[in-house]
Amino acid sequence: MHSVAENYNIDPLLLHAIAHVESRHDPQAVSPAGALGLMQVMPTTARRFGVNDPERELHDPRVNLEVSSIYLKKLQGLFGNDLRLVLAAYNAGENAVIKYGRQIPPYRETQAYVRDVMGHYMKLKGLH
Repeated sequence: MHSVAENYNIDPLLLHAIAHVESRHDPQAVSPAGALGLMQVMPTTARRFGVNDPERELHDPRVNLEVSSIYLKKLQGLFGNDLRLVLAAYNAGENAVIKYGRQIPPYRETQAYVRDVMGHYMKLKGLH
């Protein structure tokens, strides 16, 4: 996780916080919506970033971390350093955040997700 975080200039503690909330660090996790692996990446997102066989490849923690890191950097490009919006977009999609005026969408799941990831991230950083 640390080498991928370093490659993409992402705090490894953020990746740990996302993996904890998304899958409890389970590379075999599958969500009811079809998100796969450690960071719960949707197959369509993985294809968007060059993964040919996401249903198989996303269970490889390295591939999953690479795709999620590329996506996080793209979201950071869209939403700057507003980590709450980056996380909301990671959960609900960037179009949802844009649709709601660059705010966290009024979806209970997304609001809880942002709160949970931020809380775990702050705890890992020793700030909570």
